[in-house]
Amino acid sequence: MTPEEVAAFCRALPGACESIKWGNNRVFSIAGNKMFAIVDLIDKGKSKLAFKVDDDLFLGFTDRPGIRPAPYLARARWVAMEAPYPMSGEELRAALARSHQLVALRLPKYRQGEFLIVAE
Repeated sequence: MTPEEVAAFCRALPGACESIKWGNNRVFSIAGNKMFAIVDLIDKGKSKLAFKVDDDLFLGFTDRPGIRPAPYLARARWVAMEAPYPMSGEELRAALARSHQLVALRLPKYRQGEFLIVAE
């Protein structure tokens, strides 16, 4: 997937909105300010992507070539990678959808329904 395809996929997730923060980062959020993905448009000519992963999968992701803990967000179990992304399009879409779900599941129960989240 290209950075533009990633952005289009993130925008299509329930309740997602896009904003530009910290100069040149496209931030995808739900519920106003709950981030689930960041696409860095300009960083030394390379596009970077960061998103949240399950706590128990974090080390597995960061052991893979091309995937590392996200700067400033690793303690919240975010991973980062550069384009071309070291995941298939299908796997990346699933990971981004899971990131969206992980963030939505941390919202109060009455808000979760807005984002089409089914309790596990």
